[in-house]
Amino acid sequence: MEKWNPDKVHSTIGFRVRHMVIARVSGVFEDWSANLQLDPDDLGASEVEARVKTESIETREPDRDAHLRSADFFDSENYPEMVFRSKRIEDADGERLTIVGDLTIKEVTREIELDARFNGRLTDPWGNDRVGFEAQAKLDRKDFGLVWNSTLETGGVLVDDTVELIIELEATRA
Repeated sequence: MEKWNPDKVHSTIGFRVRHMVIARVSGVFEDWSANLQLDPDDLGASEVEARVKTESIETREPDRDAHLRSADFFDSENYPEMVFRSKRIEDADGERLTIVGDLTIKEVTREIELDARFNGRLTDPWGNDRVGFEAQAKLDRKDFGLVWNSTLETGGVLVDDTVELIIELEATRA
């Protein structure tokens, strides 16, 4: 196993959630780090730990971002990071993976499964060994203490409970 460094310019940790029943809002976290111990020839032996700064949330709407940082949601002042630590990686066929690990938000830890895909390995034009992955998961935000909501007069709620986590990762061998 070798250490790999995330290429943050070509990687994203993002999310999508239904808003007022009729639309979806997307966002990203701008400040994060990851410790990747990868074996591209045996992905099941790999390990991942990611740390995300909750104050770095960005949805292109400053008022919404401030609300998401507040005690109603992430409470970034008291809980500055979310942490994911893999427990095991199940390699279905060398391309499709299930990454099982613990996600901690606001001191609440729950096991989640990321449906992942290994997009391949290559040597870039500058001689760097690179790998690419993508992963998704659906989370119930209330499981992590993110319970604020508002009921709409027409029925439904302002923010859906299900949040789609979307990860695009490119990394170079250290």
